[in-house]
Amino acid sequence: MNASKRTTTTGASGVTLRTGGLSLRLDVRSAVVGLLLLAVALAMSVVLIGTGDFPMAPGDVLRSLAGNGTMAQDFIVHDLRLPRVLVGLLVGAALGLAGAVFQSISRNPLGSPDVIGFGQGSAAGALTVIVLFQGDPTEVAAGAICGGLLTGFGVYALAWRRGVHGYRLVLVGIGATAMLAAVNGYLLTKADLPDATRAVVWLTGSLNGRDWSQVWPLACVCAVLLPVILGQARGLRMLEMGDDSAYALGVRVERTRLVLMFAGVLLTASATAAAGPVAFVALVAPQLARRLTHSAGPNLLPSAWMGAALLVTADWSAQRAFGADQLPVGALTGMLGGVYLLWLLVTERKAGRI
Repeated sequence: MNASKRTTTTGASGVTLRTGGLSLRLDVRSAVVGLLLLAVALAMSVVLIGTGDFPMAPGDVLRSLAGNGTMAQDFIVHDLRLPRVLVGLLVGAALGLAGAVFQSISRNPLGSPDVIGFGQGSAAGALTVIVLFQGDPTEVAAGAICGGLLTGFGVYALAWRRGVHGYRLVLVGIGATAMLAAVNGYLLTKADLPDATRAVVWLTGSLNGRDWSQVWPLACVCAVLLPVILGQARGLRMLEMGDDSAYALGVRVERTRLVLMFAGVLLTASATAAAGPVAFVALVAPQLARRLTHSAGPNLLPSAWMGAALLVTADWSAQRAFGADQLPVGALTGMLGGVYLLWLLVTERKAGRI
């Protein structure tokens, strides 16, 4: 019996491993950037766990996480702060990954879930449950997921014309965002004062009060959808070259696009259900990851780790930068993301792409 021949080819942008009829391409720079971003996200998580009315040094946090802390430290870390930080990591990773998927599908840097309506759709579903049915947190989360999925189906159906093309998807999504924002405003005007207050807090996007009941559902969704999206990574990369090129390379274009859109919408809706509509992370994370990796591909894992790092860093800044007034993390990402969006629009206009 002959052993399979293994070869390794090193190029300017990566390493290709071939074994028999299989080949695996590893972009070294993307892998290194991804690992560094993951390390930054985890380091900021440790710092964030130690931040609060009872401050803790990073060493004390690590000892508590390893099971060697005092009773008081273990209560603060495991019961109060760790669930919040894990929700932040998962929400940031989910939004970063969903943003990378939709920007690649649309071949447009504005093709982000919060720009093309999916975040607003999730918010509309949650507001409907809060205002009309006075639902509990579990029902609000279910409403957010249903609203996001219904919006995704509607945008896909309206953008369909012998296929879904990126420019049309973005235009339809922006229109859906405007209509859903009007619906959300109407729902707020119909709400009683307690429900309106609760809805406004949720709409801002916040990690305050998050516990293990938000961690596990979102972790399960990410654990299921991450392999699905990574399994479609080659097809997604081919879609960036256009439908005709992808067809010629053997990609089942509409099937691949539909699977990726469903996964991206579900990630966005689940993240919104856990923390509210945190603005602009899905828009910014994939583009910053692409600038760091210098890779033209979708940069799925670097985008996810960048989203996680951005969100926990923003949450730490929201707690520390304004003294006694702690901002919800969605307010800070909205302010910074708005500045980034203006810069992006100016850059795209100068380049002649809009």
